[in-house]
Amino acid sequence: MSVIDYDEFRGLLEAEKARLLHASERYKRDNSGAISDEVDESAGTDNLGDYASATYERELEDGLEEGVLETLRQIDAALQRIEDGTYGVCEICGKPIGVERLRAIPWTTRCIEDQRR
Repeated sequence: MSVIDYDEFRGLLEAEKARLLHASERYKRDNSGAISDEVDESAGTDNLGDYASATYERELEDGLEEGVLETLRQIDAALQRIEDGTYGVCEICGKPIGVERLRAIPWTTRCIEDQRR
């Protein structure tokens, strides 16, 4: 087991957080209007399909935004664990989480064995 370079992982977490915050802001900016703003009203009464499509896309994007917000919460928790000195320790078994796993998912809270279970 390698020693964890907290600066490396703090950098990975902060970079991912910045990327996700940028994506979240772009989503909010792009979806700030009503769905009716996305549908061509001049098309007449035959725009029910357009409304359905716009609603589906908005709901899909809302789900993605929820995932972004959850990952941001997990990143903040991981940064706090670095500050607390508990980063890289499995929340289930208390054993060290492999460095390779942490590089793949720096906000993870479980070792690969407990995650598989």
